[in-house]
Amino acid sequence: MQKQKESAASMLFISEEAQNGPFYEISREEDAGAAFVLQSKGKWWHAGFHLTTAIVGPTILTLPYAFRGLGWGLGFLCLTAMGVVTFYSYYLMSLVLDHCEKAGRRHIRFRELAADVLGSGWMFYFVIFIQTAINTGISIGAILLAGECLQIMYSNLSPHGPLKLYHFIAMVTVVMILLSQFPSFHSLRHINFVSLLLSLGYTFLVVGACISAGASKNAPRRDYSLESSESSRIFSAFTSISIIAAIFGNGILPEIQATLAPPATGKMVKGLIMCYTVIFFTFYSAAVSGYWVFGNKSNSNILKSLMPDEGPSLAPVWLLGLAIVFVLLQLLAIGLVYSQVAYEIMEKKSADVKKGMFSKRNLIPRIILRSLYVIACGFFAAMLPFFGDISAVVGAIGFIPLDFVLPMLLYNMTYKPRKSSLAYWVNYSIIVVFSCVGIMGAFSSIRKLVQDARQFKLFSSDVVD
Repeated sequence: MQKQKESAASMLFISEEAQNGPFYEISREEDAGAAFVLQSKGKWWHAGFHLTTAIVGPTILTLPYAFRGLGWGLGFLCLTAMGVVTFYSYYLMSLVLDHCEKAGRRHIRFRELAADVLGSGWMFYFVIFIQTAINTGISIGAILLAGECLQIMYSNLSPHGPLKLYHFIAMVTVVMILLSQFPSFHSLRHINFVSLLLSLGYTFLVVGACISAGASKNAPRRDYSLESSESSRIFSAFTSISIIAAIFGNGILPEIQATLAPPATGKMVKGLIMCYTVIFFTFYSAAVSGYWVFGNKSNSNILKSLMPDEGPSLAPVWLLGLAIVFVLLQLLAIGLVYSQVAYEIMEKKSADVKKGMFSKRNLIPRIILRSLYVIACGFFAAMLPFFGDISAVVGAIGFIPLDFVLPMLLYNMTYKPRKSSLAYWVNYSIIVVFSCVGIMGAFSSIRKLVQDARQFKLFSSDVVD
């Protein structure tokens, strides 16, 4: 009985301390970002849709490209290790969020969760910086790849047509501006369900195309050898690891869990299981089939490998065309999902929660600010066509800290496992290993980005591999 009283007093103390702290989340009645963008109305399967859209995207078509820097054995090992570690990481973060909710401090933002648990003001701004880098990088990458999809279709229909890559990026940007006006994360649930189906659809279409290409008389000569220089092999390996980290990462799990209707306890785990079931079927099939056919000649977008600039397509054109349409449509959903944190920050600062979500006072700033954000992303997508390299850099400096380091640290700080426990040492081992991987990955990814920068001109019509 005495222990129960002490526990209740402790929870009350924490709650009062949190309320007086600089990073306490003000009530939703006063917070436009929470009330409008991060509405808590969703079911667990809605969270599964959001998670799947955030993780299972067309970046999986980059997996054969990542394998070419690792080879078969190391490629499988890294892919499996990243999958196991990220599932474990997201599971731990959901437990931390559940713990805070039970203590009367439901966090709906990653930055405020980290600042509360770690008790450090600078952590709040660190997470904002990393999340901004991730969200902006992925928004740029989504627009760039969507524009490239349109360019692929156009070049096959009109090989000598006058339109360039930046024209298609501008088209995608206009569509994204219109879609950006969906007011809340929860309002994307139906779009993200379709996104899940699209990811399964284009994955199996690409797998079928790769099998067809491998069995055709025009099949490329298979070569799975790595680079001859030892230093180049090392840098390529870390770049590939960064790409895989970016593909598995999302960096917005607290914001996704925020869309769940309270109490959210236990619901996120079901969403994770749904998401990783889709991951299992899509990631391995795309990686194996693409690398099996193209080996170390794999392109950063396997669709371009299947539709080379010279010679006929290596798979039926209708099949590839349908896959490209599916990819294009899902990229729009991905762009929307990763823009939500930016929109939440904008809404929190610009909107008046006392007015209605669709009142003139809130609607006009929403349209202007979101449109400007999408235009800025579209501009940089057109100016810097570095899709594969962008994925690697974002993975190293963004996803690795947020998805492979912070969740373990947050769990250990919240639950305080004994130093003799397995969980304590597993978590800190993951922190140390992936911190080192992140540093090396950042260095090798930026090195490759600098090397590729010599191969392109601003607003180039070709995406550099």
